[in-house]
Amino acid sequence: MRKNRLAAACAAACVGTALLPGLAHATDGYFQPGYSVRSVGMGGVGIALPQDALAGATNPAGMALVGNRLDVGLTVFRPDRTAQIAGTTYSGNAQSNFLIPEIGYNHMITPDMAVGISVYGNGGMNSGYNQMDPRTGLLPGAGVDLEQTFISPSFAWRVTPDNTIGIALDLVHQIFRANGLNNFARSQFSIDPSSLMAPGHDSSNGVGVRIGWIGLVAPGLSLGATFQPKIHMSSFGAYRGLFADGGSFDIPANYGVGVAWKATPTWTVAADVERILYSQVSSIANSSSPLMALAMGTPAPLLGAPGGAGFGWSDVTVVKLGAAWAYSDKLTLRAGWNHSDNPVSQSNVFFNTIAPGVVKDHVSLGFTYALSRKMDISADYVHALKNSVSGYAPELGPSGNVVGQLPETISMSQDLVGVALSYKF
Repeated sequence: MRKNRLAAACAAACVGTALLPGLAHATDGYFQPGYSVRSVGMGGVGIALPQDALAGATNPAGMALVGNRLDVGLTVFRPDRTAQIAGTTYSGNAQSNFLIPEIGYNHMITPDMAVGISVYGNGGMNSGYNQMDPRTGLLPGAGVDLEQTFISPSFAWRVTPDNTIGIALDLVHQIFRANGLNNFARSQFSIDPSSLMAPGHDSSNGVGVRIGWIGLVAPGLSLGATFQPKIHMSSFGAYRGLFADGGSFDIPANYGVGVAWKATPTWTVAADVERILYSQVSSIANSSSPLMALAMGTPAPLLGAPGGAGFGWSDVTVVKLGAAWAYSDKLTLRAGWNHSDNPVSQSNVFFNTIAPGVVKDHVSLGFTYALSRKMDISADYVHALKNSVSGYAPELGPSGNVVGQLPETISMSQDLVGVALSYKF
């Protein structure tokens, strides 16, 4: 039996690794709103409310509280990205639909200790403009594709009847591609113009950790806390002329606290507050002003250099609220709300044409239906309300210098539909 379970865990990791490339989306900045179909149906809560074997993605302490189980899910993600420049609207939806798999396996090695593995997409960015205003310097086909895959083996231990701790090792693989930036592949803009726009995807790897705690502080009331330090990733060598610090693109630190309350035998409510520190990563946080200065002929750090232009993202605080109602022994209904700060300021609108991660509010619904004593099916639906940020795009002349400014507004909304199967051992 143990060999069978170990085989299932290995299969989960291998299949997840094969499937996850291809996802790309932006939600809480570029992080996902939650890391399982059940969690996302409740607004993404999970720090104090583990519900399945994807708990290691949010708070690894929760793996000791979900029992022996295998969870496999798939979400269809449909973002809508647009840029309105000088009164003309351009669609960034060269690719409209994305598939986001998730796989989790958990095994209780004792009644109080668990080992498991969670395989998931941390998030990403994607855009592609088949048409674009040539005055901006962006060419038709301009866009990016960033994808991050996490394989997270975990260990969790209920050290007392009311306190559980956990740690997950994050093995991270990310890929990136940029298109349509040819007009900026010049020595006046980049430290390495030949590495500003590669012919395809480049990859990067890194290793990090996530730690967590969940405590039962009163009957039916749990608190949780989790922290993931910044993950140092190998550089995108093929894009060392684009990203600051020679192609560096680390994963920012994030931390959060949560509360879950079983208000009645049928009602559970939960809330999380999360902080994502985008300001720690130069290629994400650096202002795009150096690029604008260079285009105006003013001395400034070149693209790819320390202090070179980035997306200008600021840190964000994410608030998640969710409720679950056990309608019957077989059916549980869920609803949630997720609110994030917008990381993009007006002064950085142009650089974020290709990465319009400006969504702020998500509303979600979900359910779980028991197919048998050991197997159930879950589903969710999420709508991210449209949000826009307005600023200016540069109007470039033939030499690449700025000859004027164009009013620009970037916008994004999105929809997700997910389904998951769970099997309890």
